[in-house]
Amino acid sequence: MNPIFALFLALCISLCSTSCDRHPPQEFKRTILKFGTLIDVTLFDVEPSLAQKALDQIEANFNQYHDDWTSWQDSPLTRANQKLASGQSVQIHSSIIPLIKESQALSKSSHGLFNPSINQLIGMWQFHRSDEPDIQPPNHQDIVNWLQNKPDMDDITLDGQQLSSRNSTVQFNFGAFAKGYAIDLCFDYLQSLGIKNAVINAGGDLSVRGQHGDRPWRVGIRHPREDGTIAWLETQDKESIFTSGDYERFYDYKGQRYHHILDPRTGYPAKGSTSVTIIHNNAGTADAAATALFVAGPEQWLEIAQSMGIEYVMLIDTKGIIHMTAKMAERIHFNQNQSGNIVISESL
Repeated sequence: MNPIFALFLALCISLCSTSCDRHPPQEFKRTILKFGTLIDVTLFDVEPSLAQKALDQIEANFNQYHDDWTSWQDSPLTRANQKLASGQSVQIHSSIIPLIKESQALSKSSHGLFNPSINQLIGMWQFHRSDEPDIQPPNHQDIVNWLQNKPDMDDITLDGQQLSSRNSTVQFNFGAFAKGYAIDLCFDYLQSLGIKNAVINAGGDLSVRGQHGDRPWRVGIRHPREDGTIAWLETQDKESIFTSGDYERFYDYKGQRYHHILDPRTGYPAKGSTSVTIIHNNAGTADAAATALFVAGPEQWLEIAQSMGIEYVMLIDTKGIIHMTAKMAERIHFNQNQSGNIVISESL
């Protein structure tokens, strides 16, 4: 064989062998229905056996979190609520203790606008029945009575696993925090396995680790009053993007629309906001802050964002005006047909 041809053939074989070993990174997905929403988990560039193990365990974890933390069916949380309502102290389930501790800190930094002790009020509004034709708002006097004993997270004492409250109106509902907190726990688990590239999308609330190949993960921000999105963001490593909107759960009664994000100061749905989008490196904090800033509204959101340490915020008010921090303005990309007033605050 010609030596030059032999060298050429060897080089071709070598190149083929190298290219054949380069498989494109695989993507593995699992969809889980928990916390009242579809949760899509995507792992990227992971060995198949490890991906299967991780997805199985994450699904089991979400199932367990939901069973432990739900406030609408029999669970350790509902049983604790029943004892607190009767004035008893309760040996709290170990999985609920971190929720309470984290929520106390977030409630304090939000000036009480994030308040997971208002489950009794949430039950009065019946948003879990929002699709049923006979639903209606609570009687105004019932709300007045509730406000006279309005609960907050300072009403409780936690000593080890022993929980007590000086206010029998305290009833826990972690719906504005549990989903984000559960996502953080799942990412801790993925990190323990050495999985570096993943995204968890819980009904449009997105948390990421790493990248999607050579590009970042991207998330669209829903328009609060029209079909489709109003803007989009590219997420960076270890970021969460959470949105609270008045379109998520609501009902109409006698020509008036009532949404599910309640202002604990008034007992009624919060006024002034249609949606709030947050970027933060902690999903639980982002979840709680999106609710707190929605309640704060266009007049108070910046103050609460500063108190909670939230640097990336976009709030759309009921007049269609978009309020943003300067840092969020640097990150967000609006759709071409977007028009309207945009107000950019000074940097936090």
